[in-house]
Amino acid sequence: MEKIFEILAVIISAYIIGSIPTGYIIVKAFTGQDIRTIGSGSTGATNVKRVMGKKWFFITLLLDAFKGALPVVLAAYFAKTFTSIGLLPVLAAIAVILGHSKSIFLKFTGGKSVASGVGTILALNWQVGLIIAAIWAVITFFTRYVSVGSIIALAISPLLMWIFKAPLAYILYCALGAIYIIWLHRSNIQRLLKGEENKVR
Repeated sequence: MEKIFEILAVIISAYIIGSIPTGYIIVKAFTGQDIRTIGSGSTGATNVKRVMGKKWFFITLLLDAFKGALPVVLAAYFAKTFTSIGLLPVLAAIAVILGHSKSIFLKFTGGKSVASGVGTILALNWQVGLIIAAIWAVITFFTRYVSVGSIIALAISPLLMWIFKAPLAYILYCALGAIYIIWLHRSNIQRLLKGEENKVR
């Protein structure tokens, strides 16, 4: 019973932290606008950039990454259940990205969980997280599409976890997380195919 409570506590707290709508709060506080009615309707850093510029793009990106990493680090440090297979940190990571994309504070709307997802990967394996962040930055820079960088970087994450001999739970999380985040980008993929996707600069 204690283990069940521990698992539930990790999932619920991680989901609530993930649900904190960073981009929504920033845009609302400084402009009074609801970011969900602007651009793509996402609360993520890319949509924040459309309203408030590059500076706030990076601030939102870092805050969302921190929001993703924090519950995973806490779960790994404090939790005692199934530590050998890394289950609780992975459950925390899943709850975070679900919270970011389906925030309880925004009637289950939100962002596309890229920055928070990378934050969870950094917390699970910092080497893989840094490589993923670098891949995202390079591809985004050269293609000028944030969505392309996000999709490719996260699609590679399970392979990198395997190369770095991470626990199986981490590899499976990256695989499922990549599928979920790519699915959240389905409208971006449609726009890319039509040549209508917005470029970052």
